[in-house]
Amino acid sequence: MPNTRTHRPRTFADFLTQFALPVSGLALLGFAVWYVMTTQPIDRQPLPPIEPARSPYADTLAASGVVEAQTENIAVGSATPGVVVQVLVRVGDEVQQGTPLFRLDDRQLQAAMEVQRAVISQSKSELVRLEAEPRKEKIPVLLAQVNEARAVVARETDALRRSEDTFLRKVTSEQELVARRESLAAARAVLDMSQANLDLLQAGSWEYDRDVSRAGVTRAEAELTKIEIEIDRLTVRSLVVGRVLQVSVHPGEFVGAPPGQPLVILGNINTLHVRVDIDEFDIARFDSTAGAYAVPRGNLQEKYLLEFVRIEPFVVPKKSLSGSNSERVDTRVLQVIYELDPTDRLPLFVGQQVEVFIEAEPTALQQARQELLP
Repeated sequence: MPNTRTHRPRTFADFLTQFALPVSGLALLGFAVWYVMTTQPIDRQPLPPIEPARSPYADTLAASGVVEAQTENIAVGSATPGVVVQVLVRVGDEVQQGTPLFRLDDRQLQAAMEVQRAVISQSKSELVRLEAEPRKEKIPVLLAQVNEARAVVARETDALRRSEDTFLRKVTSEQELVARRESLAAARAVLDMSQANLDLLQAGSWEYDRDVSRAGVTRAEAELTKIEIEIDRLTVRSLVVGRVLQVSVHPGEFVGAPPGQPLVILGNINTLHVRVDIDEFDIARFDSTAGAYAVPRGNLQEKYLLEFVRIEPFVVPKKSLSGSNSERVDTRVLQVIYELDPTDRLPLFVGQQVEVFIEAEPTALQQARQELLP
């Protein structure tokens, strides 16, 4: 029997199976490869928005610094608490030594001063009275009392004599005689007292009373001087020549006297200083005679030549932070003061941070690396 093959007509399902599905698979594979290639992260190192400062020296000791006034930043406070009634300066004003900065309410002390002046006037009047004694108008009064007492003594003496005569003739009793004697003794005592008062008045005031009165005047005047000083202290004045850098007080505010509360900040900024913090690990590499430059942050084109002024020989904890993630906040630093002159350059402001580069000798590790290099 011959082999026969049956043929059925092709359908749309056969077309999808043989052609459409393989083509779709290849398209999806190509899309997957393209998606993976286009979404793969690219490791790029973008340029920083601001180029970091570069040191002009081959071996550098880098540090951060803060611009400050030549006299340092002088924080002026109030020695006494009170309400501010007047602020006499503004930011940027030039002040001289003794220039008033602000004034506190002094009405209570003004009243106390008037009271003390009255006390001084009373004390001085008392002293004048003591020094002017005896008063002439009092002498005739006491002299009349003495004469009256003498007359009484004469009368009692005569009465006693008559009583003694009558007692001898037994006319009067012994009791009457004793009474006359007592009356005479009393009259003589009154005479002695009157005479003593007259002598005391004529002698004038006692020297020691005058000394006590003078001491009272001196004390009252000293109390007045004390009040005047307290009133003067309520007007806070500048003790240096400089410029007002900051005013943090306004009329009507109550200010106390806690330490470290700056109300006005002063400083001489004709010549600026830079306070540089040198890490304690770099102190051995620091040389005060080496060259140094300061570069303001955000303005790398400007370089300021620094001149060494002094070292503050007390290593302190670091307070001026640069903001770097690798910066150690437990570091102790040596503070070095440099001087800069911003003449004919962009202005620098007190409190502005700068990058400082100081020429330094290479360390032993750096020298060993340089020797190994061809």
